[in-house]
Amino acid sequence: MADLIPSGVFLQLVTLAEDGAAHSVPTWETALFGVILMAMIAALALEEKIHAKKSIIVGSFAGLCLILATVLKLLTFGPVELPNHHMIDLPIYIPSIDWGVITIILGASLFVEVTSRSGVFTWMAIKLTRQSGGDPWKLLIYYGLLTVLFSAVLNNVTAMIIIGSLTSVSLKKLNRTELMLGFLLTEGLLTNVGGLLTLISSVPNIIVGKTAGIEFGTFFKVAAPYVAVATAVTLLMAKVIFGIKGLKTDEEKAEARRMVESFDPTESIPSKRFFWFSVAALGGFIVCLAGQTQLPWGLAELEMGFVALFFAGLVLFAYKSEVDKFYSAVDWDLLAFFAALFVVIHIMEDAQVLAVIGRGIEAMLGLPKPTDSIVLLSSSAVASSVTDNIPLAAMLAQILGALQTDAASPYWWCVIFGANLGGNITPIGSASTVVAMTIIHRQKIELSFVGFVKAAVPFAIVQIILATVYVLVFV
Repeated sequence: MADLIPSGVFLQLVTLAEDGAAHSVPTWETALFGVILMAMIAALALEEKIHAKKSIIVGSFAGLCLILATVLKLLTFGPVELPNHHMIDLPIYIPSIDWGVITIILGASLFVEVTSRSGVFTWMAIKLTRQSGGDPWKLLIYYGLLTVLFSAVLNNVTAMIIIGSLTSVSLKKLNRTELMLGFLLTEGLLTNVGGLLTLISSVPNIIVGKTAGIEFGTFFKVAAPYVAVATAVTLLMAKVIFGIKGLKTDEEKAEARRMVESFDPTESIPSKRFFWFSVAALGGFIVCLAGQTQLPWGLAELEMGFVALFFAGLVLFAYKSEVDKFYSAVDWDLLAFFAALFVVIHIMEDAQVLAVIGRGIEAMLGLPKPTDSIVLLSSSAVASSVTDNIPLAAMLAQILGALQTDAASPYWWCVIFGANLGGNITPIGSASTVVAMTIIHRQKIELSFVGFVKAAVPFAIVQIILATVYVLVFV
């Protein structure tokens, strides 16, 4: 889920997995926390019926897990040692939270909220809408390809926030808001497909690729054909399932063309000076995120969250006397949800719930070929749909490495595809699908946990089947 952690942390994750494996936990305790995890997922699925926000649901389970883990002595309390050997005492639930994800969401949300006031996103959306000629099918293709590209070079959350903003503008201008759900859901699913494109597109890619010794160029050559096919199939499925039809007759096309040609890209630009400032900031934001690991003077160590917050602070200066308006627009429920979820996942690691999943998957490697690859990929996907795919990927990479698995083995790609595509099964399977759900609800569209699963599972099944066939035949 947390696909935003910087590449350098993967060694720490592997170390944590090794430490967790060495820490003995009674079976009944692991089973207890496994039941709690399933109960939390069930509660999220019934979110609308129990009339509670997802942050309250997960926060309640986080509190329960903290209390039980403390009573059962599963947690290690005490000062945390920083790199300079300075000791700092923090509550156990503070280091449990992946602050990189929190700061990315906070920074990117504020950045998009402020820059949207300049008209830059409206301008981009209208340009793209005019390029499509007002044809919804062409517009979906354009946004689908842009989603994959942004997910590959930025990160899934930022890509979804930006694309979601553009999509809402385009469909409202075309008076086609009934297509909003189909567009946003498809884009959310494509973020995880785009996350497969390069070695650095997602953290599971980095963890598994580095452990296996897969080079950047080799990774791209193997992944790119699948990403191209999966993107095309996902878009075609969306066209059929959501009824996103192209314009057929010459009259329809002419009428749509007249409509979009009347759109003025500059109509929402209050100030040309602020507009060009926002364009420059957006360009710098994208470049710095895409090349974050290559920033000079050691700035790469500040990670993506700092980049997002820095650019958010930069554009906030344009409204320095009224920043409280933008702070109130932040989705605090989303941030609280992620913070609580990370606490739950941390405790699930300490309770050896993830270790049990890892051992179960390890046992599958003894199955006859090609059943072993099929089961490994599908089980990795299912596991990552309900829990954090990063420690899961670290654990599986450690298992494969201990077995001295050859770099050319399809097992590595089973884990890569499974860990990424599993995020499309549930709305909590990846950070980008959580953000997609938030944007959908912000557009006043009703979509429950179960509703998301019903809509997304056909896409996820096809994507996973395609990945399985691809791994068996071409890898």
